[in-house]
Amino acid sequence: MTNLTLSVPDDLYEEMKKHPEIRWSEVARQALVKKLDDLGRLDALLSGSKLTDEDVDEIAKSVKVGVWKKHRKRRTTGSR
Repeated sequence: MTNLTLSVPDDLYEEMKKHPEIRWSEVARQALVKKLDDLGRLDALLSGSKLTDEDVDEIAKSVKVGVWKKHRKRRTTGSR
């Protein structure tokens, strides 16, 4: 098995030290496994996609405009 060394901010390390019963290496290992699983699923979904980067950018722009309009309406009318 390969070793991996992580740097964590001091405040995070202080919080971790409050829980010596936790095997933090196992927590990190599980997080890595989950992230890689999520990425694998995403890759599988995207492998059959015919969308171009430009298509994705256009969809993202449309979503942002829609969200902006929704929030603007809420601010002006007070409705949800």
